[in-house]
Amino acid sequence: MMSSLKSDSCVVDTGDAVTNSQQTETHAAEKRVRAHGSAAQGTAIVLFTFLTVLAGMLGPMQSSVNGRLGVAVDDGHLAACISFFSGLVVMFIIVLPQRRLRKALISIPGHLRHGTLPWPYFFAGLCGAVIVLSEGVSVGALGVATFQTSLIAGMVISGIICDRFGIGVEFKQALNIPRILGALLAIAATVLVVSPNFTAPHMIALAILPFCGGLLAGWQPAGNSKIGYLADSMLVSITWNFIIGFSALALAFIIRLAMGAATFHLPTQWWMYLGGPLGLLSIALMALLVRKLGLLLLALASTAGQLIGSILIDLILPQEGHVIYAVTVAGAAVALVAAGIAMVPSRKLGAGTEHKTEESH
Repeated sequence: MMSSLKSDSCVVDTGDAVTNSQQTETHAAEKRVRAHGSAAQGTAIVLFTFLTVLAGMLGPMQSSVNGRLGVAVDDGHLAACISFFSGLVVMFIIVLPQRRLRKALISIPGHLRHGTLPWPYFFAGLCGAVIVLSEGVSVGALGVATFQTSLIAGMVISGIICDRFGIGVEFKQALNIPRILGALLAIAATVLVVSPNFTAPHMIALAILPFCGGLLAGWQPAGNSKIGYLADSMLVSITWNFIIGFSALALAFIIRLAMGAATFHLPTQWWMYLGGPLGLLSIALMALLVRKLGLLLLALASTAGQLIGSILIDLILPQEGHVIYAVTVAGAAVALVAAGIAMVPSRKLGAGTEHKTEESH
C-alpha cells in the first residue's frame, strides 16, 4: 500500500514539474514575443519619425522654389500668384472629376449665406496667401533658414494663443510657465536669426513678413477643419483654401497691373512651377504620417525637418548668395526648443470651437 502511495506521489510530482516547466516556457515565450513586438514598434517609430523629418523638409524646398521664382520674375507678388495657381490646378484635377466632391465644393458659399460657416473660416485661405506672398517677397533676400525660423516662431505663438482661446481645437488650454517660456523663446529665435541684419532696416521688415504669416497660421487649420467637416472632405477644404488665396492674390495683382505698378511674365524653368505641388505633397504626407506617430511627435519631427532642411538648402545652394551665420543655426535650434516646449499640454479650461462644432451637429 505504501509503495503504491509513493508511486502515485512521484507521478503527481512529476506531473506538477512538467506543468511548471511548460508554464515557465510559455511565460518566457510570451516575454520574447513582447520584447520582439516592442523592438519592432520602436523601429517603426524611428522610421516614421525619420520620414516625417524628410517630409518636413518639403516646406523649405517650397520656400526656396517660391523665393527663386520671385527673383526670376522680379516680383514676389507674381511669384505667389503662380505658386497658388499651380497648386489650385492640381486640386482641381483631383476634386472636379468626382461628383460628390464637386457638389461639396460648390456648396461652400451657401454655408456662408446660411450662417453655418463663419466668415473668418470662409476666408481662412488668406493665411496661406500671406505665407506664400512672404516667400516670394522675402526668401530671395533673407535666405530659407531665416525665413523658416521666423515663420515657425510666429506659428509657435499662434498655436499658444489659439489653444488658450480654443480656436480650432476641442478644448481651451491654460497659459502656463512652459508655454510662456515657449513664446519667449520663439521671439528670441526670431531676434537671433535677424540679428546679422540689424543694420539694414528693410531686412528686418522682410523678416517680419513670415513672422506675421506664422501668427495667422492658427486661423487656417481652424477654417480647414470647419470646411472639411461641412464638406465631409479635407480635399474640398484644401481646394477652397487655394481658391480663396489665389483669388485674393490675383485680384490685387490685376489692380497693380491696371495701375502700371506691375508687369506679367512667366518663368522659363519648369521647376519654378512646383511651389504649389510641393505644399500639397507635404500636406498629404503629414496626413498619412500622423496616424503612425500622433500629433505631438509629428509636429516636433516636421518642425525639425523644416529647420534642418532650411539650413541645408542655404548651405548646399550657394547661388542663393546667403551666409549661414552661427546665430542663424542657434536661432533655428532655439525655435525647435520653443516648439517642443509649447507643445506640452496644459490644463484644460473648457470647450473649444471644435467641441462646439461637434455638439451643434
